[in-house]
Amino acid sequence: MSERMKMIVTFVILGFIAGVIANFSARVVVPWLLQNFPLLLNADWILSGLAGAFLTIVMVVVWAYISPPSEKV
Repeated sequence: MSERMKMIVTFVILGFIAGVIANFSARVVVPWLLQNFPLLLNADWILSGLAGAFLTIVMVVVWAYISPPSEKV
């Protein structure tokens, strides 16, 4: 399999995992946070920003661990 195809498949898998995490967050984590921290987390933009930041960090960390080290000097 070519390197380009491996990269595309990797990002497809990461996107799928991000979607699963987003669905879980929307159904379980967000209602729990709203129940326990109603004043702080009642603004939609705060929740969207936190979810986006968390998903981006997870995707970059996963990508960093699965990508091979660079041999360039």
